[in-house]
Amino acid sequence: MKLGFHLGYWGSGPIPGAQETVLEAERLGFDSVWSAEAYGSDAFTPLAWVGAATSRIKLGTNIVQMSARTPTATAMSALTMDHLSGGRFVLGLGASGPQVVEGWYGQPYPKPLARTREYVEIVRKVLAREEPVTIDGQFFQLPLKGGTGLGKPLKPTVHPLRADLPIYLAAEGPKNVALAAEICDGWLPLFFSPKSDGFYRAALEEGFARPGARRSLSDFEVAASVPVIVHDDVEEAASFIKPALSLYIGGMGAKSVNFHHDVFARLGYADVADKVQELYLAGRKEEAVKAIPTSLVEDTSLIGPAEKIREELSAWEETVVTTLLLRGDAGSLAKAAKALS
Repeated sequence: MKLGFHLGYWGSGPIPGAQETVLEAERLGFDSVWSAEAYGSDAFTPLAWVGAATSRIKLGTNIVQMSARTPTATAMSALTMDHLSGGRFVLGLGASGPQVVEGWYGQPYPKPLARTREYVEIVRKVLAREEPVTIDGQFFQLPLKGGTGLGKPLKPTVHPLRADLPIYLAAEGPKNVALAAEICDGWLPLFFSPKSDGFYRAALEEGFARPGARRSLSDFEVAASVPVIVHDDVEEAASFIKPALSLYIGGMGAKSVNFHHDVFARLGYADVADKVQELYLAGRKEEAVKAIPTSLVEDTSLIGPAEKIREELSAWEETVVTTLLLRGDAGSLAKAAKALS
């Protein structure tokens, strides 16, 4: 199982020590480094910055929000990054949720699966550079209909370094996971647990079985964000993770549409997820954190003494996950890598 480093989002400013940590990850033999975006910093720029200081580690977006850019703009950034990094770039895409898509980007959210299918199709056409890019889709038209009538089919002036540049899809629901298996080269789960492996394995197999699917389970990548904290005290280690979980379960999405909440409900924590959401949306955030049991953290993380982590790692190695994406500073990455070796 490969290891990756997830930079995550910026807070109110740049991530302290980010480049030094990425250099340490590369020195430790990590396979990849990943950036994120929500409604603050973008995903491409920090990745280009750390990529310029590295030579081997893969550079991935986890994730680029599709509503933030047209498909051709995303493809332009991808082919640029791939050239500048010498073929190390991985394009991770995601639909985000209606609060961000409609509230921040001013784009419609309905039918995200069909929209994703068209989006990826256009990106692949740009990267293939076989002919001028055209599409008469439900969501995208190239050239645009109803404009001046002067739109011209085009193909990129830059010759892509790799026409088959890998595209991964962030997904949480079974239909979106199946779509990732059908049209992409990898899947980016945010909250994964060995206990949910059968559920997601079935969704992936559904996608692989569809006509025209690009991959099979044997050559498909699953890069899961998994907190790894080496610490003598399990409860204290869990306390570092619970605030982020409460934010995602309780506040990252509307009460009626929160895909992160649904992940934990399917994992057997429906009552907990409902309680956390209720408390968080009521502004009782500290109580929301306290409502998360340590067992939930342990189901989706690797925490505690190194011996405990090594013992629990075997369950992860039996799943569809091919890469564990870790977070932290240079010191914690070194400790985690040692515990996982």
